[in-house]
Amino acid sequence: MLAGLLGTDRVPADGHFFEELGADSLVMAHFCARVRKHADLPAVSMREIYRYPTVRSLAAALAETAGPSTPARAESPALAAAPPALPEPVGTPHHVLCGTLQVLFFLGYAYVVALIATTGAEWTAAGHGLLDTYIRSVAFGGGAFLSLCVLPVLGKWLIMGRWKPRQIRIWSLAYFRFWCVKTLIRINPLVLFVGSPLYSLYLRALGARIGRGVTVLSRHLPVCTDLLTIGDGTVIRKDSYLSCYRAHAGVIQTGPVTLGKHVFVGEVTVLDIGVSMGDGAQLAHASSLHRGQSVPDGERWHGSPAQPGAGADFMTVPAAACGGARKTLYSLYQLLMAVMLYVPAAVGGVALLVAVVPQFATLLDPGPVALSSWVFYADALAASLVFFFGALLLGLLLVVTLPRLLNLLVRPDAVYSLYGFRYGAHRAIGLITNRRFYRTLFGDSSAIVHYLRHLGYDLSKVEQTGSNFGTEVKHENPYLSSVGSGTMVADGLSIMNAEYSGTSFRVTRVSIGAHNFLGNHIAYPAGGRTGENCLLATKVMVPLDGEVRENTGLLGSPSFEIPRTVLRDSRFDDLKSGGEFRARLTAKNRHNAVTMGLHLLMRWLFFFGVALIASFAADLYDLYPAYGVAVVAAANVVTLAFTAGYLVLAERAATGFRGLQPLYCSIYDRAFWRHERYWKVTAASLFVMFFNGTPLKSVMWRLMGVRIGKRVFDDGCFLPERSLTAIGDDCTLNEGTVIQCHSQEDGTFKSDRSTLGAGCTLGVGALVHYGVTMHDGAELAPDTFLMKGEEMPPHARWGGNPAREMPEGAPAPRTAAQGGVPACGSTLTGRE
Repeated sequence: MLAGLLGTDRVPADGHFFEELGADSLVMAHFCARVRKHADLPAVSMREIYRYPTVRSLAAALAETAGPSTPARAESPALAAAPPALPEPVGTPHHVLCGTLQVLFFLGYAYVVALIATTGAEWTAAGHGLLDTYIRSVAFGGGAFLSLCVLPVLGKWLIMGRWKPRQIRIWSLAYFRFWCVKTLIRINPLVLFVGSPLYSLYLRALGARIGRGVTVLSRHLPVCTDLLTIGDGTVIRKDSYLSCYRAHAGVIQTGPVTLGKHVFVGEVTVLDIGVSMGDGAQLAHASSLHRGQSVPDGERWHGSPAQPGAGADFMTVPAAACGGARKTLYSLYQLLMAVMLYVPAAVGGVALLVAVVPQFATLLDPGPVALSSWVFYADALAASLVFFFGALLLGLLLVVTLPRLLNLLVRPDAVYSLYGFRYGAHRAIGLITNRRFYRTLFGDSSAIVHYLRHLGYDLSKVEQTGSNFGTEVKHENPYLSSVGSGTMVADGLSIMNAEYSGTSFRVTRVSIGAHNFLGNHIAYPAGGRTGENCLLATKVMVPLDGEVRENTGLLGSPSFEIPRTVLRDSRFDDLKSGGEFRARLTAKNRHNAVTMGLHLLMRWLFFFGVALIASFAADLYDLYPAYGVAVVAAANVVTLAFTAGYLVLAERAATGFRGLQPLYCSIYDRAFWRHERYWKVTAASLFVMFFNGTPLKSVMWRLMGVRIGKRVFDDGCFLPERSLTAIGDDCTLNEGTVIQCHSQEDGTFKSDRSTLGAGCTLGVGALVHYGVTMHDGAELAPDTFLMKGEEMPPHARWGGNPAREMPEGAPAPRTAAQGGVPACGSTLTGRE
């Protein structure tokens, strides 16, 4: 089988898959799929391929696992029986009815918001003089803020009451109630106060049992809050999921998440329903707890699914004074800033623009005659240009200056109390310098290194590749972020510069070695034990203990060593140096400059369209004041429809109205540059997340090129390459899932189609790579990484990072001490 895949007549039994035979992970994934189709052979996972990289060692290991006197894979009654039947899908009428009710809900909410906005705006505009107008703005801002905060809480208790463990059929009336509550609580302005005592207060108001001194830094707000218990002093880092519900095979399942006192939950983690952590327990970053798992008191677990054995202590910040008075004053300060500064500044900023730029006055009050005059549209064009590009330049100036001043207040490695002036400065630095707009504009081009340097990154001596960083790189403090020379980073890097306890925090330097390659969705912590010339694979858990890894690759959670590179990926190495490299880099820079211009043009055209909608609404508001609220609400709906049309048009135009095609090329190939242009021009496709949990999400995906079936439930899946993705009928896609049909390793880019059959389920936070096939009814557990080229049999259940067979109720993988795959803290030798 392996010889057939490698295109050779004979494979030596002791030939190394990667170093001698020239295979790569894609070829070996196809090999594993072929082996699984033979009932007389044991199933093989990618972990075993990397641990036993010759035919002889792999056969010996599998034979030992199967036992000396039994067939490699005995045919059991369970295997011989017919595959389990899929749940009876909800009929199309229920699907349509639920979608109709969701649209009506949105229209009703838009009307309520318009009523509040118009009433407040008219009352504020009636003020006499600057002081009176300011006082009215503050009063209106405070009242509107309070209303928008209280309404979702009341809605939760009136619509759903107290959450209990149950199952809710998707697209049913019960699901519609669930969706209403989820939508209301996640659009509450208090969500913006993550990391603040106000956030914990909001969770308590929703029914969660939150102890004292709890620090929650994740923006993924829990939904079934009555099922959430968090003990005193617990720290939950950012990008963690603990929603207390999951979608599974067409139903919503709710269940408890219980965290004891002084628990630590790391960054980019997933807590499934029905899990618990005892007092003092810790869960490492890039890890997950699957349903039914429980971490005992004081134990440190890591991996996906988590297992004992994490050696590092994640709660190393000493405690500091942080009493109730400090929390109260900090919360009051945040509220006063929002009500007395931000809202009046927004109102005053519009008034200032109208006074300085006359075209804005025409745009906001065009009059019925002006709308039919070309002069109005010329003024609107000029006003939108001034506002859009002026805001872009002023924002860029703010991003590279103000945080430098704030950084003077926060010294590295010093311990500070939470909820003080220095904590506010620290949080402001992260908020201001992590602007998605600028990352998208400069990422995937030579300009990104200059942008990051101006932010404060230490990039040593830059070896320019034209793709040193992707469009998604974030941090907590850019002035303490170091990346070595020659290192390339794909999308999704999160540099963890800060450490927290329940009462204190400190910032510290994070250094990534030279000549590394970092794949997608990696959280890199302070003290990461990797040095130079490392390959960090997608979703890898960076080790925090053991020897420093160099000249090797790391994959999985917990991580294990893999080859740094393979022969197949060295095919384009001749393009990385010499005159050919310089010529191609120059051409790439020119192409990327045009791409950046197109990106700005598309964003400005969108802004111009929204400005015109606002102008028409303003004119109708003046003509028909009795219907003013309805006009404003209708303008909001039209803006949403315009946004949807813009997304579809941008997608189709970026692909030449033909769709993407699979690629295998150098990053210095024009085909890859076009793919980068596709990413940048369609960057606004993230707005499709507005339709999560509704039938409209599938409609949007279909219009954007996805081959998608009927009644697909999408609770927050993202598809970077829409036209390379196929999704069958009645699939269930959970929050935080990604179907990523591409990969970049050093200077090589690869993309291919991925297909999900009917009735498949992707667990929360799961990532599906390119060239993957999931057959009907297949299921991925939470936080799973399904590697490129894998093929899942019908009705199989896989989990882990990397994914492997994991039947429901199967025990967690063994630790290294028990004979399993070496964990990230183990000493590894050779190519083990």
